Amino acid sequence: MEVFGIILSLFLLMFMAYRGFSVILFAPIFAILAAASQGMSPMPTYTELFMAKTVSYVKVYFPIFMLGAVFGKLMEATGFAKAIALKILQIVGQERAILAVVIAGGVLAYGGVSLFVIVFVLYPFAAALFKQAGIPKRLIPAIVVLGGCTYTMDALPGTPQIQNIIPTNFYGTDVYAAPFIGIIGALLIFFPGMYYLEYRRKKLNAKGEFYGDNRVNEPMESDDSNLPDWKLALLPLVSVLVINFIMTNLFQWNPDLLAPFIGMKLPLVSAAVKNIKAIWALIIAVVIGITLCAALGYRNLQKGGLATALNAGAIGSLLAIMNTASEVGYGNVIASLPGFRSIADALLSIKIGGTPLVSEAVTVTTLAGITGSASGGMSIALDLMAKDWLAWANSIGMSPEILHRVAAMASGGLDSMPHNGAVITILAVCGMTHKEAYPDMFSIVIIKTVAAFAVIAIHLATGIL
Repeated sequence: MEVFGIILSLFLLMFMAYRGFSVILFAPIFAILAAASQGMSPMPTYTELFMAKTVSYVKVYFPIFMLGAVFGKLMEATGFAKAIALKILQIVGQERAILAVVIAGGVLAYGGVSLFVIVFVLYPFAAALFKQAGIPKRLIPAIVVLGGCTYTMDALPGTPQIQNIIPTNFYGTDVYAAPFIGIIGALLIFFPGMYYLEYRRKKLNAKGEFYGDNRVNEPMESDDSNLPDWKLALLPLVSVLVINFIMTNLFQWNPDLLAPFIGMKLPLVSAAVKNIKAIWALIIAVVIGITLCAALGYRNLQKGGLATALNAGAIGSLLAIMNTASEVGYGNVIASLPGFRSIADALLSIKIGGTPLVSEAVTVTTLAGITGSASGGMSIALDLMAKDWLAWANSIGMSPEILHRVAAMASGGLDSMPHNGAVITILAVCGMTHKEAYPDMFSIVIIKTVAAFAVIAIHLATGIL
């Protein structure tokens, strides 16, 4: 009965999210429902557990959400993002249109641009290109997923996306953790993903389907004559990566920086500098990237464009962070219930390979799928079990770096279920329905999930990090 209450709560949350209702509203409602089914008092569950975990997540990650959204909006408003995309098209050629869009999405994501911005940049670019090349429109969402939220989101070392930041707070690692296994994982996603998309294009073309007649949300023709130079456009992206690397690997943080704040007995203060320095490094890097983007692209902005971009990014980040934080709050309520203990014990008992890696990957990707959020699901899983996995790894001499990389890659697997916010946004922007485009999106997700488990096998066989 205890497990049934949890399952019912999860089903209702997924159903409401799929129907378009906000998880900010319904996550606490169904968390309270699950808690009440197991005898917990509703109001303390909401104010002392749900809200405490929600606020804790916001405290740590809101700067990353806000600055990332502002940076992405500025890259879009200055024309820098589109200039980079068009240059990539020139390099690879129109005959490799799918490859051009995937690479463009990857460059933007690895440079720190949010997926929610990337889709708005890539869709008009892909639509115009695919009309000429006769590539089915229904493939655009899957192509955006491969380029914007797979190998560059959590596999490649150094990516500034939030999915690569979260494990640093639990394992004391940095964003470059397990670099070689990350690169291998990225290749295991990129090449099978490209093969699948090209296979689907050929198969659909053979059936007589080309771009198609779907004109929902069809982009207008745009004037690309006044776009900035692509080399100039790359500088803000490069600056984020370089400054982040310097602040993470070369700069020596004073380990006593937090001492005065710990002495104040603040409720949410980090325990040690090593636990928060990755966040600090990325904040500094993205602030510099924003400043450089605004300075170099100011002439490309329309009157009032700077304020518009800054405001849009800041306001847009509020919805993104609160959606994810609410899912984290919900997940932590579920994790505290007696009925979840048996589930957690089963997940921790997975000892395939004699290491915590399979247990971690299964737990993270399962919770990401349940919550419909990579960062939310991973945060819940690590908050619940990271200490156990780390202790297990230490007992067998395993580096926490591989725990970081596996957790990050697993989070971006089954998170993209139909109720996932990014999935819904991508489909809406592209003017497609779940029925038309989601099967191909899900195929890319399966490739991504398999890659996460493949890198575990490679690490166990070779010991490579």
